[in-house]
Amino acid sequence: MAFLAQDLKSESQIWVILESRTPRKGAAKWCMAWSCKPDKGDSGMKKQQTRVQKSCNQLFAIFAFATCGGYSGGLRLSVDCVNKTESNLSIDIAFAYPFRLHQVTFEVPTCEGKERQKLALVGDSSSSAEFFVTVAVFAFLYSLAATVVYIFFQNKYRENNRGPLIDFIVTVVFSFLWLVGSSAWAKGLSDVKVATDPKEVLLLMSACKQPSNKCMAVHSPVMSSLNTSVVFGFLNFILWAGNIWFVFKETGWHSSGQRYLSDPMEKHSSSYNQGGYNQDSYGSSGGYSQQASLGPTSDEFGQQPSGPTSFNNQI
Repeated sequence: MAFLAQDLKSESQIWVILESRTPRKGAAKWCMAWSCKPDKGDSGMKKQQTRVQKSCNQLFAIFAFATCGGYSGGLRLSVDCVNKTESNLSIDIAFAYPFRLHQVTFEVPTCEGKERQKLALVGDSSSSAEFFVTVAVFAFLYSLAATVVYIFFQNKYRENNRGPLIDFIVTVVFSFLWLVGSSAWAKGLSDVKVATDPKEVLLLMSACKQPSNKCMAVHSPVMSSLNTSVVFGFLNFILWAGNIWFVFKETGWHSSGQRYLSDPMEKHSSSYNQGGYNQDSYGSSGGYSQQASLGPTSDEFGQQPSGPTSFNNQI
């Protein structure tokens, strides 16, 4: 029992020493000789991971505002009147970012003489489109600035834990903005598709309400890049939301939480060591006491011949 308690004591002390000497973050140089290796490149890996994350933020933000802010499209309609001289077989309607469609005007024949009817598209999705592009531009600029600060001004970034805390708060804010902006732009894009649908535009023309005239769409607008912008918007939200955990690990809140969780474990291991020491001393003392109780003590053994000696003296 004494040897077993001593083994448990020594093993627990090893765990306490390793836990106290192993750094919470950074390059770990203390390790268990039988189960781990020195983590010498941990800080380098973290820097590389941060560079990749910031680079992905920049790249996806560029794709988001480029596919939305750089869009220009149009549609073509034809109106074939009974009187062929009044027909117009090529009515081009062009629109672009920021999609103030109510300002997009075009002229169409009325098929009632040489009169022309001036019409405009319906709707205004400029607010959602501009908000989406603004979020993308500022997200790109912040990611670029954060990358420069993290790489070239690492000491300033770590000073008083301000850099990680600011990065964490801004990452949470941009995650929320990406979610709101992408959702708003998805709704705005659906309104743009409805407003620029050739069938809806033909309903605005008075000439197309007469069965004798033939109205048709020559080609419809291509919305593939706008659909891609919405996809990149939600991908940016997923990317920024996923980065929250990695940025949180850089803050003091994460390290303080780890210390809070490790303190009860250290107390438990130290109390276990004290219990093992008491068991060791108790086992050693108990073993000697049991061996001593098997035979008479030296005092009792010395008192046995006292009776006969006193009897001889009386005789």
